[in-house]
Amino acid sequence: MGKVFLFSILWWLTGNPFAALIIILLLLYLLDLRFVRLLPDITKPFRQNRRLAALKRQVALNPHDTSAKLEAARLLMERRRYEEALAYLEEIAPSMGESAEYLSDRGICCLKLGRVEEGERLLQQALTINPRVKYGEPYLRLGEAYAAHNQREKALGFLEELASMHTSSCEVYYKLGKLYAELTQKERAKQAFREAVEVYRGLPAYKRRMERRWALLAWLNR
Repeated sequence: MGKVFLFSILWWLTGNPFAALIIILLLLYLLDLRFVRLLPDITKPFRQNRRLAALKRQVALNPHDTSAKLEAARLLMERRRYEEALAYLEEIAPSMGESAEYLSDRGICCLKLGRVEEGERLLQQALTINPRVKYGEPYLRLGEAYAAHNQREKALGFLEELASMHTSSCEVYYKLGKLYAELTQKERAKQAFREAVEVYRGLPAYKRRMERRWALLAWLNR
């Protein structure tokens, strides 16, 4: 009823039903962006490109800037430009080679480029240093890689390792559920989705905003 009233008011103000509808859709999008994040942020690619360009200029001026190269690599990974990301990561190996997060990033790039054995070796190194690195994401990525190569048992083994961790990331549980579903493990998928919702309920307020999208997607998939 409220939406109909708002539409009527906007129609009266603008004199055009299409303009009124566009305003309502824009308001809903902004509310989603602020509180839920179910819809993609259409401004994010532009912000990433600007930041990436700035980092590349920074690296050109200072080729030994490790932090700039690491940030650039992670931005490239978000854009799925894994080959470029890996090139930056390999450049900073001498100074970052003992970092679990660095080894995890590099291993994920290798997996995405089809270099599965190398990727697994790097991710296992990361997990040896810190078994909970990135909330257990290495297990998830290894499960995805082996599922894609039809190595079902190996994929499930990594997923079981992840499920035993009791991670506090709704995103990891949601993606775990999706991967279980792809492997026709329906009960395990449902359990992972339920875990995502339960984890969300126990999160502090400041972290709920970041995890709300994944919790909602998990709730819809239950």
